[in-house]
Amino acid sequence: MNLTMIPSDMPIYTAVLDISFNEIDGLRAQWTKYKLPKLHNFLVSHNGLTFISSDAFIYVRQLRYLDLSSNKLRRLDELTFDPLVHLEVLLLYNNHISQIDRTAFTGCSSLQKLYLSQNQVSRFPLELVKDKNRLDKLSLLDLSSNRIKVLPIQDLQALPAYVKNGLYFHNNTLICDCELYSLMAHWNIRRLNSALDFKDEHTCVHSGPDKRVLRLYELNIHLNCSTFKETDRETYLQQRLILDCDTRHRNVSKTWMLPGNVIVAPGNNQSAVVLPDGNLEIKSIQPEDSGVYTCFAVGDFLNETLYVVVKVYNFTINGNGDTLNTAYTTLVGCLASVVLVLIYLYLTPCRCFCCPDKSKNHNEDSIHSSMLSVTPTHEDLATKAELNRHVAFIDPKDLQGQNGKVNPNGEEGLDEEAMQGKGKRKKSLADSISSVFSDTPIVV
Repeated sequence: MNLTMIPSDMPIYTAVLDISFNEIDGLRAQWTKYKLPKLHNFLVSHNGLTFISSDAFIYVRQLRYLDLSSNKLRRLDELTFDPLVHLEVLLLYNNHISQIDRTAFTGCSSLQKLYLSQNQVSRFPLELVKDKNRLDKLSLLDLSSNRIKVLPIQDLQALPAYVKNGLYFHNNTLICDCELYSLMAHWNIRRLNSALDFKDEHTCVHSGPDKRVLRLYELNIHLNCSTFKETDRETYLQQRLILDCDTRHRNVSKTWMLPGNVIVAPGNNQSAVVLPDGNLEIKSIQPEDSGVYTCFAVGDFLNETLYVVVKVYNFTINGNGDTLNTAYTTLVGCLASVVLVLIYLYLTPCRCFCCPDKSKNHNEDSIHSSMLSVTPTHEDLATKAELNRHVAFIDPKDLQGQNGKVNPNGEEGLDEEAMQGKGKRKKSLADSISSVFSDTPIVV
């Protein structure tokens, strides 16, 4: 009807008001003069809306369905929809929205479906599905065809499956990486609707200079991402373990089956107990608790079976630390031994001339004052004492000659060469025990 304003004299019994395809540029605070307690459907799509007053909905608090799609809205201010505590479906797609205040939907405690596709949103509104401002009943959040480049992957992966099942973000400008591929591969294995629906439209932009658009499910080929595989639950002896029955829908009845096809029944004496939220608690877990646990979820419109593989290590959580400490102690002991050996081999003892007993005659024939050398030398023993380092102290009664034979006279034989004109000199014991204790290492 080419309306530029909403008629202000609507009947009080109005239940559905459709003013779409007109020329209304804004929802003002006084668009209705009195309360419309019966109004539950309000359609204002395909108008020229550019703003919404913070008091636009104070007289229509019973709304359950609100269509503001295909307009020219650019931002959603704080507490915009705060009065709509009964609102279940909100359509805001095909606008120019680029800014969403974190408190814009705080009052919409009953909101189940929120459509924000075909806008200019560049930040994923994580507060809608996480933390204190989250919408507990939200089952569908459509953020497709926007300008989101990065997703909070770790936070999204931690969400319940019934929330992830309704998170749509295809046709965005996501940057390709293996974490994104792993996220969607996991959702695809779980058969989540957000991964299966519009599967061909899940794309991302390659970070290279060419900015190629790639199919998200083919990143394992283009980026050499590893194939996703479900991880097992790992625990230790006597630990408390809780297994999630992470179903795709709310309000389903859950039944657990233990390894060996044993049903967990209420009131039994089993160590496994089904908690009120449907998760399975295992107290003081034991090695025989390892295996595959099965959760059967049955609802009005969905039957789902989940499998959880549990591995129990055969030691307590502190046992591994004790083993590590023992290994560390052994390593330190080995290093200390190596250091002591090096000190023994390479540190020089005190030379003979610095020994307390320097008054002894260095020219004595006793082996107590002889310097041990690798090769024979023609120098006298006094000169040897200055040049060589190691001193051998051997008891006289154990004294042996060459080749281990006892020298009966306590004197060494004369060298034949010395007998021929060069004077007497002591015969070197090159083949005796002196050749072992020397400065030069012996390589065997």
